[in-house]
Amino acid sequence: MTYKRKLITAALLLTLLIILVFPALTAGQYDIEAGKVFGLIWGKISGGETAGISRAQEVIVWRIRLPRLILALTAGLSLAVSGAAYQGCFRNPLVEPYILGVSAGAACGAALAIVYPHIFPQGQLTAFLFALAAVTITYGLARSRGETSSVALVLSGIIVGALFGAVVGIMKYLAADAQLREITFWMMGGLYYATWDDARLTVLCVAPAFIFLWWYGWHLNVLSLGDEEARSLGLNPAFCRFMIIIAATFAAAVCVSTCGVIAWVGLMMPHAARMIFGPDNRWVVPVSALLGGIFLLICDTIARTLAPAEIPLGIVASIVGAPYLLWLLRSKGRDIYGR
Repeated sequence: MTYKRKLITAALLLTLLIILVFPALTAGQYDIEAGKVFGLIWGKISGGETAGISRAQEVIVWRIRLPRLILALTAGLSLAVSGAAYQGCFRNPLVEPYILGVSAGAACGAALAIVYPHIFPQGQLTAFLFALAAVTITYGLARSRGETSSVALVLSGIIVGALFGAVVGIMKYLAADAQLREITFWMMGGLYYATWDDARLTVLCVAPAFIFLWWYGWHLNVLSLGDEEARSLGLNPAFCRFMIIIAATFAAAVCVSTCGVIAWVGLMMPHAARMIFGPDNRWVVPVSALLGGIFLLICDTIARTLAPAEIPLGIVASIVGAPYLLWLLRSKGRDIYGR
């Protein structure tokens, strides 16, 4: 694909993302006309009046749907970009944030905060710290003699995930009924309680990590050649890999601690981006971000409009994502990495 065609395709994906904002803000159990929705948003941004809009419509759009939309886009972006960074960094198409223990660590932290709130008073912060700890342990176990094997990394992630999963199981056993229900819903993933504070904090944390990983796209290309080739080109593979893991893990941990466990995004979107744009990570990273935002925005809109009671976002993402990934691997698996 030529550079011009890549730009046009990326512009079309961005246009699709903008179009999907309309149903995300207008559709739901309480339908609101598009004109009123965007009139309200413009009035809030410009400080003007919002005539013809009721108080209920203002609360639904401005306090519920808009921060939820921003959080869905940011979570999709961060999970997809983290997956692209991990896969490019370790030259392994199966590596993604959850395989390295982010979800298990965050779930463990959240469960501890729910069952023992007097010890872990801030559930979101505890989930974030445990997610970082899980990936740190995974990376430490996989690293041997100054190198990190992709196979060892995946196996270490499975071991660490099982360990933290066992702690979650213990917390479920010890939890009261209300606490057990809260743990279960958190692990299903969702944006039920999205607020402007969550949206702002997530954007502020994810944006620098995304910019860094996009800027490091050339380094990911060099790392994909192997450590010896990277050294011959003047790159320190250990340092670059460490920096990429820090940024990717930070972005993924922030979103998982806020949204719960949402699978498939970090695994599927980088594959789709490589299938469309080729293996160049300078394109794969931003396109994965666009595809992740589109995918999660669609899933969230389905989750809250398909049935009277909201369906957990993680369930919808798995139902939509599993068949897609199966088709992708069956039909395009040989072309994903340009081989």
